[in-house]
Amino acid sequence: MPAQLQALHTNIVTLEVDAIVNAANTSLLGGGGVDGAIHRAAGPDLLAECRTLHGCETGQAKITRGYLLPAKHVIHTVGPVWQGGHAGEPELLASCYRTSLALAIKNSIKTIAYPAISCGVYGYPLQQAVAIAVRECRAAARDDAFEKILFACFDAHMLALYETELAKP
Repeated sequence: MPAQLQALHTNIVTLEVDAIVNAANTSLLGGGGVDGAIHRAAGPDLLAECRTLHGCETGQAKITRGYLLPAKHVIHTVGPVWQGGHAGEPELLASCYRTSLALAIKNSIKTIAYPAISCGVYGYPLQQAVAIAVRECRAAARDDAFEKILFACFDAHMLALYETELAKP
């Protein structure tokens, strides 16, 4: 049975899922936005484990334990900084979803929650980012690897964008 895809107006660090995805920077050592919130909520052991990973390339993903989070794991992925759309940003953003979903499957993760990758300080146009997120997650949801894929939206506007995209056939 295909996975359920759902958008929620929620704080991703509160979700009881197998894994939450962190919109990380290449150092994996914490930052602002969702990255900082995840590091604060998980506690100092997350940073200690991230130090052993030696960073992450844009479009790639790495996994850690969840520590003090309700989620068992954190999958860190580095989204592209928006530069006008002609520097491979759509492909890199799609790769964030594909590599994080592949890592989830490899680690037997059945429930996963995503923030809006690259939509904060990285400046990705929201509607374009949402379309890529839903397309890539919908493709992964077709088989039985996942039970639920959530999109954790930080505000009502983002929730509306995801709900509109999810309603499309």
